[in-house]
Amino acid sequence: MLKTYGFSLVFSSVCTALALWWGHHTGMGMLPALWLVAVLGILEISLSFDNAVVNAAVLRQMTPFWQKMFLTIGILIAVFGMRLLFPIVIVAVITGLDHSAVVQMAMNNPDEYGKVLTDAYPMIATFGGSFLLMVFLGFMLDPEREIFWLTPLESRLIELGKLDSMNALLALIAVSVTALVADPALQFKVLLSGVSGVVLFVAISTLDQLFEQRMEAMTGEKTAGGLTSTVGKMGFSAFLYLEVLDASFSFDGVVGAFAITRDVVIIMLGLAIGAIFVRSITIDLVRRGVLEQYVYLEHGAHYAIGVLAAIMFVGTKVHIPEVVTGVIGIAFIVAAYGSSVRARRG
Repeated sequence: MLKTYGFSLVFSSVCTALALWWGHHTGMGMLPALWLVAVLGILEISLSFDNAVVNAAVLRQMTPFWQKMFLTIGILIAVFGMRLLFPIVIVAVITGLDHSAVVQMAMNNPDEYGKVLTDAYPMIATFGGSFLLMVFLGFMLDPEREIFWLTPLESRLIELGKLDSMNALLALIAVSVTALVADPALQFKVLLSGVSGVVLFVAISTLDQLFEQRMEAMTGEKTAGGLTSTVGKMGFSAFLYLEVLDASFSFDGVVGAFAITRDVVIIMLGLAIGAIFVRSITIDLVRRGVLEQYVYLEHGAHYAIGVLAAIMFVGTKVHIPEVVTGVIGIAFIVAAYGSSVRARRG
């Protein structure tokens, strides 16, 4: 247990110490800073627990090298890229300011920074929602899937999945409806963002299929070095998939954090703690073979992802509290765990 969660505990201690110093330095107060960091960390974990389950399902199929890449380089991208740099890039694109000016805005005028980021939420949510919807549909419509949890529903979805490109069609319909009901001034941007999410998912899936086909063609025909190269490329596409998946989950947390505090340093520290623990939970699930033991957990995680995608689409018009998203996700995981336990007892 300590081996799995040790780094997360040390990292969280460092972030907590920085939050205490920041609270004292800015006059916010050490205890309020500590409380906010704790709340944001819990928010991130609750929003991303289903992400950890899906990550584990993909990670267990990756080579040890790409597993290490995800757990090292991937952590840097998740913590500093998505929780700190990405919001700055979004605000810079929207305002036309250079990145240094946006950083100054974030530090000195967090209310304006938060408002710009919140105004961009319809585009952010549509991109993330379309990608997550493709993840949900890709699992539920997979005609080769053999294990069913909610059988009456899933058996019908499997039949629907036998039709070519049905997942992309359903996702594009959802994106189109979202764009139609969006603010007229944002309709094109919302549509473009949603289509981009679908295209990115299809591109990564296609890349993975190309590498897989090449590996199958080379089996028994090429040298071990050539085969290893292809396996590595497949790991790369899986790595990209996991990073985009993590990004899609992080959008809600980053924007929702501004409802809790406008201090960008506290937001980064709190969300970083949550992101690190999600990585540790992913490792724990893989090492203990949890998904093999509890066969419906992956189903529950994908239902939670489907609900999150729907909430992100709806959130372009109506704000839904992040606690609702977190509770729904955890409820699906708990229900799937309970069903898995009953199935094991048989």
